[in-house]
Amino acid sequence: MKKIISSLPFKLLFGVVLGILIGQVAGEHVMNFVVTVKYILNQVITFCVPLIIIGFIAPSITRLGNNASKMLGVAVTVAYISSIGAAFFAMTAGYIMIPHLSIATDVDGLKELPGIVFQLDIPQIMPVMSALVFSLLLGLAATWTKAKVITEALEEFQEIVLSIVTKIVIPMLPVFIAFTFCALSYEGTITKQLPVFFQVVLIVMIGHFIWLALLYAIGGIYSGKNPMDVIRNYGPAYITAVGTMSSAATLAVALRCAKKSQPTLRDDMVDFGIPLFANIHLCGSVLTEVFFVMTVSKILYGAFPSYGTMVLFCVLLGVFAIGAPGVPGGTVMASLGLITGVLGFSETGTALMLTIFALQDSFGTACNVTGDGALTMILTGFAEKHGIKREKIESGIS
Repeated sequence: MKKIISSLPFKLLFGVVLGILIGQVAGEHVMNFVVTVKYILNQVITFCVPLIIIGFIAPSITRLGNNASKMLGVAVTVAYISSIGAAFFAMTAGYIMIPHLSIATDVDGLKELPGIVFQLDIPQIMPVMSALVFSLLLGLAATWTKAKVITEALEEFQEIVLSIVTKIVIPMLPVFIAFTFCALSYEGTITKQLPVFFQVVLIVMIGHFIWLALLYAIGGIYSGKNPMDVIRNYGPAYITAVGTMSSAATLAVALRCAKKSQPTLRDDMVDFGIPLFANIHLCGSVLTEVFFVMTVSKILYGAFPSYGTMVLFCVLLGVFAIGAPGVPGGTVMASLGLITGVLGFSETGTALMLTIFALQDSFGTACNVTGDGALTMILTGFAEKHGIKREKIESGIS
């Protein structure tokens, strides 16, 4: 029992339940404290994200040696295929199912959260996408030039980042999640807004699990390994993603879960793939957005966008998903130009889209994060099929 109580999944679930209960009875003064602490914790976690990306991706590329460019190309390709595949899957389901649904549109009545007591801003050393590009370029250049000093420094930097993750980020997550759900419960997002689009959200969540099952089936077939060896370890990452609503903020836990999936997932592929996919593989968010834009279009305009328009939207959305930041609402915010430009949504349509997307953003993120394990299986299979040698890596994550 003590082992269960001290486990990360139990702490995360406890934080969710406690946060919801407190949010139902808390007064404004309590919420001032909750909102302030939540803001500060989010600042700390967000600050650590670029460090985690640099600390894992760059040294992982140097370990791949001459295979770095090839593996990077494979990773980006499978991430894009997964995203547009999820988009077309959602589009097909939308054309079939949405006409038969009766969906309400009233999203008013939310309680406004009180302001924070004081604002402590902790700017990142660089934006997430800058960290990602910097890591890729640094790792590739160090490999091409055989820069031994930089390579050794990157190895040491990874150990430093791992220490930050295990001693600061992971212990902080249950508290952050508790305060997040407390705020959602207080303002009424859970109790008032969710029932408005309950049918749609439920369909999307089922779609997430169908897509994950397909990804893991493909990963298992291609790699010749049992996908259940990975899935059974991903519970903490899924729950964390539900609470943080951010692939980037869940990165530390996702790495921890993937490390437990050895030898099904090669350790060098984990260190390379998981941080990379956290920023470029957003299949759950893409699936959600496609289904939701079709729903909003049907509600406001009485018809779906044309088939050709939806195909163009899905293809471009896959590209935008690769460049979208792995933060709450990152996909829909990055693709607002597509929603207004390609689909022609008005201001009302855009506002409604942002609202309904926010209702399930946490579950879309959980799908993104969990799907990363399947893509890492594919990377592992590719590495083994093409004779890419394994590098021994002392992770420090357990």
